[in-house]
Amino acid sequence: MKFRSRFAALLCSGALAALVPAVAHAAPDKALEAKFDALIDPALMGSWLKTMAAEPNHVGSPHDKANAEMTLAQFRAWGWDAKIEVFQVLYPTPKEVALELVAGPGAPFRATLTEAPIPGDESSTRTKDQLPAYVAFQGDGDVTAPLVYVNYGMPADYEALARLGVSVKGKIVIARYGAGWRGLKPKLAQEHGAVGAIIYSDPRDDGYSTDDVYPKGAARPPGGFQRGSVADMTTFPGDPTTPGYGSTKDAKRVAREDAATILKIPTLPISYGDATALLKALDGPVAPAAFRGSLPLTYHVGGGETAKVHIKVVSDWSLKPAYNVIATLKGRQSPDEWVVRGNHRDGWVFGASDPLSGHVAMMNEAKALGALVKSGWKPGRTIVYASWDAEEPMLLGSTEWAETHAAELKKKAVIYLNSDSNARGFLGVSGSHAFQHFVNQVSADVTDPQTGVPVRDRLRAGLEVSAAEPGANPRTTALGRIASDHARDLPIEPLGSGSDYSAFLQHLGVPSMDIGFGGEGQSGGVYHSAYDTYEHHSRFVDPGHAYAGALAKVTGRMVMRLADADAPVQRYGDFADTVAGYVDEVKKLAESRRDEAATRTRLLAAGAYRIADDPTVSRGDPAPLTPSPKLDFAPLDAALVRLKASAAGFDRALADKGAALTPAQRKTLSAAILPLEQRLLNEKGLPFRPWYRNLIYAPGRFTGYGAKTLPGVREAIEERRFDDADTYIGFTAQALTDYAAGLEAATAVIHGG
Repeated sequence: MKFRSRFAALLCSGALAALVPAVAHAAPDKALEAKFDALIDPALMGSWLKTMAAEPNHVGSPHDKANAEMTLAQFRAWGWDAKIEVFQVLYPTPKEVALELVAGPGAPFRATLTEAPIPGDESSTRTKDQLPAYVAFQGDGDVTAPLVYVNYGMPADYEALARLGVSVKGKIVIARYGAGWRGLKPKLAQEHGAVGAIIYSDPRDDGYSTDDVYPKGAARPPGGFQRGSVADMTTFPGDPTTPGYGSTKDAKRVAREDAATILKIPTLPISYGDATALLKALDGPVAPAAFRGSLPLTYHVGGGETAKVHIKVVSDWSLKPAYNVIATLKGRQSPDEWVVRGNHRDGWVFGASDPLSGHVAMMNEAKALGALVKSGWKPGRTIVYASWDAEEPMLLGSTEWAETHAAELKKKAVIYLNSDSNARGFLGVSGSHAFQHFVNQVSADVTDPQTGVPVRDRLRAGLEVSAAEPGANPRTTALGRIASDHARDLPIEPLGSGSDYSAFLQHLGVPSMDIGFGGEGQSGGVYHSAYDTYEHHSRFVDPGHAYAGALAKVTGRMVMRLADADAPVQRYGDFADTVAGYVDEVKKLAESRRDEAATRTRLLAAGAYRIADDPTVSRGDPAPLTPSPKLDFAPLDAALVRLKASAAGFDRALADKGAALTPAQRKTLSAAILPLEQRLLNEKGLPFRPWYRNLIYAPGRFTGYGAKTLPGVREAIEERRFDDADTYIGFTAQALTDYAAGLEAATAVIHGG
């Protein structure tokens, strides 16, 4: 569903943490890992990719089921105990879509809502079963109304339109992809009174401004468009009609019209070729500089009655089967402790890059692990591999499975390891920060296929070089400083949403990581289009499937080491230092919001906006901001002091005494550590979205995929909900205190208590 930025790193005090003693546990079995590496075959992964991406494989399609059955058969052949778990999920598919310019310059004009085959791309000629232009979980409708251009359709864009005197009430909006998650665009349009929404990909973001267009280059061609889901993921993912529980055959369902995450207005994606005709028809004010893309036209925002558009969407709202393939290798010592690994399998059309490039890596891991078992190796803990279905509509397969098995997962899941799209380039890892040092250890032991150096060293060099370039921003410069100290670990990012880890981390409190390569292979130009094919992926994204091999080696090592570790691999000082960085950030945010409100009040009183504005352009003053009170962060500060002390005590005790622990102590310690992350959950959840319970990591309400850390506090300050900020300072402080208490209990086990 999503992909990561070029350099995976986090700026916080945790990134600058001093070295602590190494955790005492058995060294990785390098001979075993060498055998594993020898079983990773890029050519084999390429052949699987070609087969699995041969036909459209969206949820409910014949090829989606065929891929599930193929995956099941392979797992069983490799020696896994495998089965298919079927969930009945609400997944709307289009019955009729239409978009027309009915009034204005260039009218009448009818948008082309299918994608034509690309010369030289055989896959793109297989149009049978392809979905047309469509976004899932929009609101069906048939409306005609004036058109307004809203840039990226984010909150700041509506503020800019308000100053221009332009309203979208009763209008149809057209927004470009980018700057925020897709589903926020129609949601915010709906909240501002719009009756329909159109989303297009501007060539400035992923078209001819970035590269030659496909087939000459990797970028989006004029007729390509981005499908996707617009379900309100920031409220909760999964089936909108089964909130918080599994979408099984006999599950009680919320009526569609009452489902909180289904939007109310019709929405369609279109190509920039078609968007050109609509945008040319607009009059009204010339768009502000930040609104302007790369199309050969003058961008206007509209707002009048000149350009009118007709949009129609009729969907089949029936339940569709989602086929999750679940495969297990039972642990020899701790069968009730699970290392869970997953990647989704469904795509919007062919899905070669997203998601099958990651899925074939997972398959090769599974094949290699099966071979190692047949040769005599047995994992210490149980390994569970999951081939998820129905991720693209909004994490349906993984969420419904996790909700159905919630009690068991809370008792047994040690960690969830996720991958999704994969490409050529640099390693990116996001996730639970207690595993940061573990990630650095693993990435030091896998060779980058292009340069021959460890993938960690390539990432380190990339960060250093980027920081040395003229005009490097403060974030890049700081990352370069971190990377230049080779005695320190590289940081990992926090997790937001957009892939299958969400239910594990943010709802159940299972530690999670998302792993993949990218930054050089370019898949963005065909993202969620009919051109995300085997041909495009093999030519532009990962030629030779070398980085599929690198992903398999990184994630396979993680699985084996976590399955066989005789002591915790976590280093909790990294988590404590990271949280300290987040606390510093929210304190500075509170100060900046207070200054921002005071400045706005002063400028309004002085009439500064009216004086500064161009008098030939009609503009109004911005709205005043709610004054910001001084927040009391003392509870968070106190909790942080205890957390740092507890983390340091645990790390030191494990380094000093871990090697001497008895088998009984190791078992007791493992039992104490396994549920620790669940202490970061709050049963009330976050404001407006109780499904999200993790008080450290969440997707942002207005970022979607992007993470918000200390979300209950941070977002309340950002949105000027200061009573909520006070409440969640208390909740977060209590969660950190409980976490520290859990660490102290685990430390007592190490000391023989």
